[in-house]
Amino acid sequence: MGVGKSTVGQLLAERLGVGYRDTDDDIVAAGGRSIADIFVEDGEPAFRAVEKQAVRTALAGHPGVLSLGGGAILDTDTRALLAGHRVLYLSMDVEEAVRRTGLGVARPLLAVNPRKQWRELMEARRHLYEEVATAVVPTDGRTPEEVTRAALDALELKEA
Repeated sequence: MGVGKSTVGQLLAERLGVGYRDTDDDIVAAGGRSIADIFVEDGEPAFRAVEKQAVRTALAGHPGVLSLGGGAILDTDTRALLAGHRVLYLSMDVEEAVRRTGLGVARPLLAVNPRKQWRELMEARRHLYEEVATAVVPTDGRTPEEVTRAALDALELKEA
C-alpha cells in the first residue's frame, strides 16, 4: 500500500511502449464500488474471490504491465499463475509507508492501529512477495523515475 505500484507501473508501461492495467481498477469498474466499500459491505473473503478472478482475467488477456493489489498474492492459485511472468516486488519500510500514505482510514486493512497492522501484514506477506518476484526494488527515498529505472535494470528490460 502506497509503494507506488500504479505510478511505477504506468511509467514502466510508457517506457516499454506497452499498455498498463490495474486489477484494482478492474474490480472497481466491474462492481461499481470502491475497494473499501467491497471490504466493508461484503467482507474480505468476498473481495479476495473477486480479486482472484480479476487477476486471472488480466493475466490471460493483457500483454503489458499489470499492477496487482497488495493482497493478490495471498491466493495459492494466483501465485501459480504468476509463475513464468516477470514479477516486480516494490518494497518499502513502515516509516516510508507512513510518510507516503499516512496509513489513513481509506485502507480497510489498516483502520485500527495502522503501524502495527502494516507491520503484521508485511510480516505475513513479505515471503509471498519474494516467492513470486523476479526482482525486488526498494522504493524508500526514491522518486518514481528512480524506481522505474531500477525496475527496468532489475528486470533486464530495454525501453521502447
